[in-house]
Amino acid sequence: MITEEIKEGLNARQDVEYRDFQSNLIPNVGIDYFVGVRTPELRKYAKELGKRDDVSEFLDQLPHQLFDENQLHAFIISDMKDYGKCMERLNQFLPYVNNWATCDQMSPKIFKKHKKELLQEINTWIKSDETYTIRFAIKMLMEHFLDEDFDIKYAKMVAKVRSEEYYVNMMIAWYFATALAKQYDSILPFITEKKLEKWTHNKTIQKAVESFRITPEQKTYLRTLKII
Repeated sequence: MITEEIKEGLNARQDVEYRDFQSNLIPNVGIDYFVGVRTPELRKYAKELGKRDDVSEFLDQLPHQLFDENQLHAFIISDMKDYGKCMERLNQFLPYVNNWATCDQMSPKIFKKHKKELLQEINTWIKSDETYTIRFAIKMLMEHFLDEDFDIKYAKMVAKVRSEEYYVNMMIAWYFATALAKQYDSILPFITEKKLEKWTHNKTIQKAVESFRITPEQKTYLRTLKII
């Protein structure tokens, strides 16, 4: 079976020191969840697996037992060239994503050619009860809709999200800090008018001030907007 073959393939690529490093970065799961395969190796392995006729057997085996399996799954989806199949597999997989790394490193290339259809999915994901489905929705808005396709209504969608989950609120802050760098004049009112929760508001300012894409003058002003 391909699933057992993949486990053997992952173990053959194991880096124990990297496993320990990963475990520290993703504290919400135990060290036994990691094999310790470095990301470039996983991406290369995913490309090999994605060409196989029996890869669907692996993609159907949810939930996976290992972080590295989830990473492979995310990278295989990211390389899919058929939008419909990619979205079908993504929606099947999203409920099983259980950490920020798998969420953030999953980025289907085909989405760049299907932004209208993608927005429909984002509208559903952002209303989810699942932490990493919401995070993924905001990440897609950040990746695909902050440049020539920017519309203030997308920022309003993100600003309306209310969550007690750290990994959701951190993504909201990341979104608005990036949005400030790309659409400063349009996004600034979300800060001046305090449209975000206090923690997210302050974290947005912190991340923006740390960005090299924000001017010194903008950083000086943003610091005055911190909520004490």
